[in-house]
Amino acid sequence: MSLAIVHTRAQVGIQAPLVTVEVHLSNGLPAMNMVGLPETAVKESKDRVRSAILNSNFEFPAKKITINLAPADLPKEGGRYDLAIAIGILAAAGEIPDKLLQQHEFIGELALSGELRPIRGILSAAIQTQHAEKTLILPRDNAEEASLCQGAQQKSASSLLEVCAYLCGQSSLEDVENVELPEFTAEHANLNEVRGQAQAKRALEITAAGKHNLLFIGPPGTGKTMLASRLPGILPPMTEQEALESAAIHSISQQQTVWLKQWKQRPFRSPHHTASGISLVGGGGKPKPGEISLAHGGILFLDELPEFSRKVLDVLREPLESGEICIARASQQVTYPARFQLVAAMNPCPCGYYGDASAKCTCTQDQVKRYQGQTSGPLLDRIDLQVEVPPISILELQKTHSSSLEDSATVQARVLAAWQKQTQRQQCSNGQLSNAQVEVHCRLSEENENLLRLAIEKLDLSARAYHRVLKISRTIADLDESDDIQTGHIMEALSYRKLERYRQS
Repeated sequence: MSLAIVHTRAQVGIQAPLVTVEVHLSNGLPAMNMVGLPETAVKESKDRVRSAILNSNFEFPAKKITINLAPADLPKEGGRYDLAIAIGILAAAGEIPDKLLQQHEFIGELALSGELRPIRGILSAAIQTQHAEKTLILPRDNAEEASLCQGAQQKSASSLLEVCAYLCGQSSLEDVENVELPEFTAEHANLNEVRGQAQAKRALEITAAGKHNLLFIGPPGTGKTMLASRLPGILPPMTEQEALESAAIHSISQQQTVWLKQWKQRPFRSPHHTASGISLVGGGGKPKPGEISLAHGGILFLDELPEFSRKVLDVLREPLESGEICIARASQQVTYPARFQLVAAMNPCPCGYYGDASAKCTCTQDQVKRYQGQTSGPLLDRIDLQVEVPPISILELQKTHSSSLEDSATVQARVLAAWQKQTQRQQCSNGQLSNAQVEVHCRLSEENENLLRLAIEKLDLSARAYHRVLKISRTIADLDESDDIQTGHIMEALSYRKLERYRQS
């Protein structure tokens, strides 16, 4: 046979589209030509494959070899196609049988010795191969990560020679067993370590229960960062689908080893305020995921919010609404999931003590407005809860003991109950409700509608903020195990719009 067809997988974002490797041998001067938009690393595979075949005790065909990577309009990069190309050449030359090729997909980089080296993004390839109902043959060093795809037909090998022996029926390959995933354990700091700040703790509970966005405002040293770091400990564990999506993103970011140890634990990303827009949303010549995608299913914490560049912060506006980020480049367009909870902290003014009765603020009104204006109105409009974190007295710190305060497990139990109620009612969290769903699930009585309308007019809130107040009210009602939104729920939701009151003062 002079023509062989082998299947493998490319990597485009967290997707792994099918690539068909067609190898044709013909008479003529010995040469190897590759077509199908191969990039530099793929073109260099010709030398790796040749050496791997020779060092595996096979004869390299002295013919004109044409290799086509289809589809032709999909850019190919990396060494992930080496194994499929080598198998295609050997099958076309008749050195190995081709009867099993259609039932398998092959992926892996070859060393000159013929050994298989791991690739990044193997989890996406494993998931797609499972959907295609085929068996994936992959490098042994990728087996642990690929095993996260439960129930998939996968075999691992350490060399090209092992794969060829399997295809010839001379030996078997080791099946990739489903890894025993660690039980979810909250390894985060406990909420009962935070003294005082009852309103801020309540806001954390609402944020966790409805998957809302949150902003803490207050003077330095009041516990804003400390509170934010306790949020992952009260969030519900990830579902299997969420965990797989997050693991796939970390896989292509080459952080899969860390992620395996944190299975089902929601990520907590905290970039420095000097971060660029590209580092937050992702990008580059070959688009890679940014912080918002690495925080998918978890928390993106921005400390000292006004210290971030305004242009950098504004790139978060669309992902906060859509839950994904589309990175367009001349060569390709990649979409990464980015459904995260934004949690931020800021001082009310440059010196930090504006509105603090116990400390004299040294900032002028113009300085305060400029500082608060560093964060654009459209971004703040997308933050559901804006909560003041006032100073706490030394006497309260000394008298309060952690044993008398609620711990993270107690709060998480209430959060889980509210989250399950939302899932049964609308199949999503309150923070993810569409405007049409808000009309259905956040209905108010006529009296409460009038109350909310007057409050919105007085605070001069936008239509988006109006819907967000309704969503928060729905979450508060769920925490109170109430089927209807009551007046108290609306009043509490309106109390979490602190920045509007700051700007009006």
